[in-house]
Amino acid sequence: MTKVLEIVASPRGADSFSAQITATYVAELAASGAEVVTWNLFEMNLPEFGTVAANAKMAVFSGAEQTAEQQKLWGECKELFETFAEFDVYAIALPLWNAGVPYKFKQFVDIVTQPGWSFGFDPEAGYSGLLADKRAFVSLTSGVFHPGVSAAFGSDFAQPFVDDWLRFIGIQDITYERFSPTVMTADAQADLVGHIEGARGAATSITGVLA
Repeated sequence: MTKVLEIVASPRGADSFSAQITATYVAELAASGAEVVTWNLFEMNLPEFGTVAANAKMAVFSGAEQTAEQQKLWGECKELFETFAEFDVYAIALPLWNAGVPYKFKQFVDIVTQPGWSFGFDPEAGYSGLLADKRAFVSLTSGVFHPGVSAAFGSDFAQPFVDDWLRFIGIQDITYERFSPTVMTADAQADLVGHIEGARGAATSITGVLA
């Protein structure tokens, strides 16, 4: 059975446009028999990747023995990654915040993106992603910015970031559904309908090839 992880990086609940779009995508996959799990990052108690976790990581690199506190926190980080890696498809609800990604999403990325877990490194060949043969669907939303506007209306570093991260960890099959602008538009709810259908179509297009 295909396992789908919906990652919601918005704290707005049912009012979130990005989450409404991913919810449609995963519902379509669930209807075809996939198992769906949702992680609302703002509701999760994510491990704090601060001083303790950073020193635990450096201990791994240097071969030093971790303290009990470091072992506990590093174990929590690894457990989160191992659960994350069990899924076949990722659906990410990602609003644009201050030209970038919400801080909880960056925290999540920093936790699971570790050498030997999600990527490898060779001194001659460079980095290599370890999460191959997976898919990602990303719902991108922004209130004012949209492609083609002048710099006076903002910038988007969220899509380049999430695209680079997914490919870095080995996920090359990525589909985007962009809803922008959500504020500078006459009828956002009417516009949303088209993006809901886009998400449904994206899901339908892969149901035939999912195990």
